[in-house]
Amino acid sequence: MSETMGETSVLIVGAGPTGLTLACELARRGVSFRLVDATPGPQPGSRGKGVQPRSLEVFDDLGVVDRVIAHGRLAMPIRSTGADGQVTMSGDDGYRDRPDIPYPATLITPEWRIEEALRLRLAELGGTVEFGTALDSFEQSDEGVRAVVVKGGEVETVAARWLVGCDGGHSVVRKQAGIAFEGETRDEVRMIVADVAVDGLDREVWHMWRHEEGMVNLCPLPSTDVFQYQASIGPGQDPALSLANMQAILDRRSGRTDVRLREPEWSSLWRANIRLVDRYREGRVFLAGDAAHIRSPAGGQGMNTGIQDAHNLGWKLAAVVNGAPPALLDSYEAERRPVAVGVLALSNARLAQAIEQKGVPVRRDADTMQLTVNYRGSALALDDRDETARLRAGDRAPDATKLATLDGERRLFDLTRGGRFTLLCFGPTLDVPGLRTLHVVAQPTGPDDIADTEGHLAAAYGATDRTLVLIRPDGYVGVISDAGDVSAVSAYLAALSWDKDGAMTGR
Repeated sequence: MSETMGETSVLIVGAGPTGLTLACELARRGVSFRLVDATPGPQPGSRGKGVQPRSLEVFDDLGVVDRVIAHGRLAMPIRSTGADGQVTMSGDDGYRDRPDIPYPATLITPEWRIEEALRLRLAELGGTVEFGTALDSFEQSDEGVRAVVVKGGEVETVAARWLVGCDGGHSVVRKQAGIAFEGETRDEVRMIVADVAVDGLDREVWHMWRHEEGMVNLCPLPSTDVFQYQASIGPGQDPALSLANMQAILDRRSGRTDVRLREPEWSSLWRANIRLVDRYREGRVFLAGDAAHIRSPAGGQGMNTGIQDAHNLGWKLAAVVNGAPPALLDSYEAERRPVAVGVLALSNARLAQAIEQKGVPVRRDADTMQLTVNYRGSALALDDRDETARLRAGDRAPDATKLATLDGERRLFDLTRGGRFTLLCFGPTLDVPGLRTLHVVAQPTGPDDIADTEGHLAAAYGATDRTLVLIRPDGYVGVISDAGDVSAVSAYLAALSWDKDGAMTGR
C-alpha cells in the first residue's frame, strides 16, 4: 500500500446530482477541484425522477438543460384510479405561456439521466469523476483540510482549501465533522421502489391506484423501457422486494390482472427519514444535498434542493478562491438552511396527505416547483422597495421574452446565462466599470442594448424609468434600486471585489 500527496482548492465527496452540479460550477470558473465517489461507477436505478422548473433554470445556466429535457417529459399526465374505480386525470401545465417562467412544469426523467448529463457537461469543462475513491478521514486547520482517500488499496492525502460533503444521507463527511443530523426515522412509513418492465400498460400517463391497504404507482420513465414502481408498505405488510410480492400488491390494489411486471432491474425499500443538520458548515467543511437534509419524496423536492445548494455554494467558493472576503461563505448556510426547513415542512405535509389519501398528491404550484425560493433578508439582498412590492431583492430573477437586440429576438435568460453578475438598467445609460450591463432602450444601437418590445421585462421587474436591478451569478436578485442609485450597486460589488469578467480580482 503506497501513499501519495495531492493538492486542490475544493475536494468534493459524492458524485450524485449535488456533487456534479458543484463540480460543473467550479470547473466553468477555472477553480481546481477533485470529485471523488466511493462507488465503483455510476449508480443504477431511477431513484429521484422529478426535476422542478427552478432546477431546469439552473441547468439552463450551466448549459445542460437541452440534454436533460431530451431524456425526459414535461407535464406528464397522471391517471389516478380510486378504490371505487373512479378515474381522474390531472396535468401539470399551470405556468404555460408565462414570459417570466421558461420551464412551466415538472420534468420526469430518471435520476441517473441527470447524473449522466452532468458528467458529460463536466467532461466538456475538463473535469472528471474519480469513482472507486473513498474518503477515509480528514483533519482541518485554519488554512485548509487534509483528507485521506483510498482507491484500490492506494492511499492518497489530499490537501484542499475546502471539503464539501455531497455524500448523501449516510454522509461520512457529516459524521466525521461531528455535525448533528436531527430528526426522526419513521419505520412504519415504508415504500417499495423499483424499475421494472411492464406488459399490458400504456406509457402515455403516470398510472396511480388508491386502495384501502395503500397506493401503488407505475410511472413510465422517459428514454428507458421501464416504469418506476412505487408501493406503500404499511405495518404488517410484506416488504419483500421479490417480483412475486410486487406483482401481488399490484394485482390487489389495481384490481387488474392484465398488467404483468417483469423482473426488477433495480429495487429498494424506502423508509421515511426526515432529518436536517444543525449547521451546514464546520470550519472549512461544508455539507450539501442529502448530506444536509433528507425528507419524504412526496412533492419531488429532494434532488432539486441539493442541486440548488450546489448552485448557491459554487459561485461563492469560486469567488473566495479568487479573492472575495471569506465571510461570503457564511451566506451559504444563512440562505440555504431556511430553504431546507421550508422544503421539509412541504414534504411532511405532502407525506401526511399521501398517507391519508392512500395516494400520491398530484397538485403542483409555485412552491413545489421551487419558483418561490428566495433569500429575502440575506446579507446579499439590498433594495429600496417597501414590503408590498411583488419583487424584492433576494427573489428569483424572473425571465422575460420578446427582447429585441442587434442579434435578433432573445429572452432575458439567453442574455444572463453563464453565471456572472448582470445589471439591468431601465433608466439613463450608465457605465459601471467592470460590470456587464444591459440597457433597456427604445431601439437597440449597441451590443448591450435591449428593447422590451412587449413590456414583459418591465412588468416582471416592476420597473420604473430609473430602476436598476443587479442579478447574481446564481439567478437571484442582489440589488434593486427604483431610485437608480448606482452607488448602491457599486458598493455591493466593491464589497465582493468583482471584476468585469464575473470573477474576483483578489484585491
